[in-house]
Amino acid sequence: MQYRRLGRSGLQVSELSLGSWVTYHNQVDVAAAREMLAAARDAGVNFFDNAEAYAGGKSEVVMGEAFKALKWPRLSYIVSTKFYWGLERDTQPVNHKDTLNRKYLMQAIDGSLQRMGLDCIDLVYCHRPDPHTPIEETVWAMSDMIRQGKALYWGTSEWPADDIRAAWDIAERHHLHKPVMEQPQYHLFHRRRVEQDYARLYEDIGLGLTTWSPLASGLLTGKYRDGIPAGSRGAMEGMGFLVKGLTDEAKNSAVVRLGAVAQELGCSLAQLAIAWAARNPRVSTVITGASKRSQLNDNLGAVAVLPKLTPEVMARIDQITAPLAA
Repeated sequence: MQYRRLGRSGLQVSELSLGSWVTYHNQVDVAAAREMLAAARDAGVNFFDNAEAYAGGKSEVVMGEAFKALKWPRLSYIVSTKFYWGLERDTQPVNHKDTLNRKYLMQAIDGSLQRMGLDCIDLVYCHRPDPHTPIEETVWAMSDMIRQGKALYWGTSEWPADDIRAAWDIAERHHLHKPVMEQPQYHLFHRRRVEQDYARLYEDIGLGLTTWSPLASGLLTGKYRDGIPAGSRGAMEGMGFLVKGLTDEAKNSAVVRLGAVAQELGCSLAQLAIAWAARNPRVSTVITGASKRSQLNDNLGAVAVLPKLTPEVMARIDQITAPLAA
């Protein structure tokens, strides 16, 4: 496992990391989380991603209980959370859902700290842009969160490039803590934001990336070539919005062709897709997910595939997937 600086910060994150979206609480209990966190750390992973909205806050509880059981030195791992959607959406007052206003943010961080049993959270993200709150209000709140010692770095997730630059400029002007990182979706079929929209931000403001969904919710494992299998993410309650993309005929045909490349390299399709995302030098870490130990082990095997992605191999992969990428 190699380690990369998170943007221009001094923090170094493992090139592969472990996330909890969909899995924790829904598929992974505290015992399983403890086992997989330990296995990931043994493989060199030092960053573990979470969010307030995952499983309605229960994902943070599961991860926090697992950390408590593992008794790791706090300096040895990096943990994140994200804010925007809020909890208990049906009963929440208007100021506590789908927002990045100051009232919500300053109380949301306290809730996450309590659920995870931590004194501070290393990376805190604004989970989506909020068109109804001035960016300046959000920047001040996030900077104050760091000033109060409740978080160490802040960033964004799925924000447009112009909004990220606006937030950075506001922080620069008022001598506040600047956004350090962005967490965008990035995989073989979803490239434009990382490779084009953010292109100027890497040099101009030193933006780091902690990318998610390297397997396109499982499409790039090949499991959806014949429809939605029982027990898969696409078959889970609340995941119906993924079905159209997962069963896309053209993309599944491309996945079959990618399988031949993976076979030649002696790796799985998942390892090939994860390694491809990690090969981008702008990516600080690729967040992987797993509902069981075997998936985790396979995903982490992508580290060994990285040196095999020569320019020639990358060109073959692009020929297969680039025409279908957005």
